[in-house]
Formats: sequence, structure tokens, C-alpha cells
Amino acid sequence: MKDYIVRATAANAQIRAFACTSRETVEAARAHHDTTPVATAALGRLLIGGAMMGAMLKGEKDVLTLQVHASGPLQGMTVTADAFGHVKGYVNNPYVDLPLNAKGKLDVAGAVGVGFMNVIKDLGLKEPYVGQTVLQTSEIAEDLTFYFATSEQVPSSVGLGVLVGKDYHVAQAGGFIIQLMPFAEDKVIDKLEENLKDVDSVTKLLAEGLTPEQLLERVLTGFDVEFTDKIPMSFYCDCSKSRVEKVLISVGKKDLQEMIADGKPIEVNCHFCNTNYTFEVDELKEIYKKSRA
Repeated sequence: MKDYIVRATAANAQIRAFACTSRETVEAARAHHDTTPVATAALGRLLIGGAMMGAMLKGEKDVLTLQVHASGPLQGMTVTADAFGHVKGYVNNPYVDLPLNAKGKLDVAGAVGVGFMNVIKDLGLKEPYVGQTVLQTSEIAEDLTFYFATSEQVPSSVGLGVLVGKDYHVAQAGGFIIQLMPFAEDKVIDKLEENLKDVDSVTKLLAEGLTPEQLLERVLTGFDVEFTDKIPMSFYCDCSKSRVEKVLISVGKKDLQEMIADGKPIEVNCHFCNTNYTFEVDELKEIYKKSRA
């Protein structure tokens, strides 16, 4: 099944919902960064949440960034998404290896550690919107739920899941975001809360073969669900050698002169997709000519 995100409303638009299947996206991230299982699970959850939050953006050039700054051995994570299902991200330490937690599962909370999360929305305005919340459990889903409730005042339930196989590849990945509108009736809220009590594992439901549509229908049992959109989802990085060259131009003539004087090629790494770009000395000389500072 190809990765995609669905948008839906329910209970006469008193509920809005998003769900996705994202195994290929998270597997692409794992392959790019060679992450350990616990790093794959942590980054995968943030990628899934970020992609669905990106689907909430309205402008074609709007960009969402999630930054996790925390004390755990992952040393933080960053994810960026747009409104078209494109998402990319990285962990600062992809090689973290921890024992399973008390439940016998990957210890994402231990890998992430104590800290906070920034949610940055670049909506083309003079200044980006920045929301910051303290991590509640460091399991990511609960942390995004808390962010929506405190920073956006939108009661939400976020479910995220990444199942890593014994061969370290991603076996299942996906999630959902359910949000109540301000005019939601008490009976709708009560029914939704009851439904959510029965959802214990996103990856288990995906392993049963449920599509994102069926996942939402399961969570929203008893409500009239209307699907409004379907967006392809993928791990996508828009870096290129020409874009990296522009960055090098901006570093200034002094630094470029030192690189040239060193007489060796330099290698620049893209954090998001782990691609290396090599610039020979002759290329650096051409970049120097274009630099103004």
C-alpha cells in the first residue's frame, strides 16, 4: 500500500480527523540515516505527526517544522513538512541503542529524554508562528496532543505507531489525529472518548490490514464519517548541489578563502537526507567569485 494521508469530518463537522499509512516514508528515513530501531521509532513518530500537521496547512508555500530539544541520547530531532504530504527529518544521534522498556517495547521515551518541543509554522508572514510546549511523556503522540490543547486550544487525540521488524526495517507505520471543533456537543465528546478507550495500538490495527480510511472509521465508530481529501505522502528532501552552493556563497569571502588555501575538496552534508555534496577547489574558486561579503 502506497503511503497517503486522508482528511475527514464527522458528526456534522463537529470532528475533523486525519489518518495516514506511512511505512515507505519511515523506511526511507531509516535508510537515509541508518537509524537503530529505537531511533527509527522516535523519528518515525515525529515524521508521521509532522506530515499530518502539514496537511492542515492551507498555503502552497506554508512550511511546518517540529523540533524536539531534549536530554536523551537521541540529542533531539527535527522534522519539516508541507501541505502536499512531503516530509523530511533527522535525529542528531541515529545510533542510539537502549534496552526495551518495562512493557517490552522500544524505549522511545528514554531515547528522547526530558525537554521541550517547538512547533514552527512559516505561513509567509513577516514572522513565523512559534509554539513551545514541555514534553509530557516523550513518546511524541501524547506530546503533540498536549501541544494542540495548550498552544492551539484544540482538544485532540493523536495516535502514532512505528513497528520495526527483526531485520531493522520498518514493518508498519501510521497514525491519526482526531480534533474536536469548538461547537462540539457533549454527547459527541462523550462518545468519542469512549471510542478512543478501545484504541490501544495503531500499528496493531495497520497490521490487521486497515487502511487510513478504515482506521478513522474504527476510531469514529457511530459517527457519520465524510472523507474530504487524500494526499500522497513521501519522504522528500529538496536539497541539491546548487542550493548548497548558495549556502557556501553566503558564508563570506574570508571563510571561502581559507577553504581554497587548504587545497582540498570540501564535503557538505544535508542533515535531512544525509546526502553529501563534494566541492573541488576549482569549484570553490568559482563560488568565491560570486561571493560579495
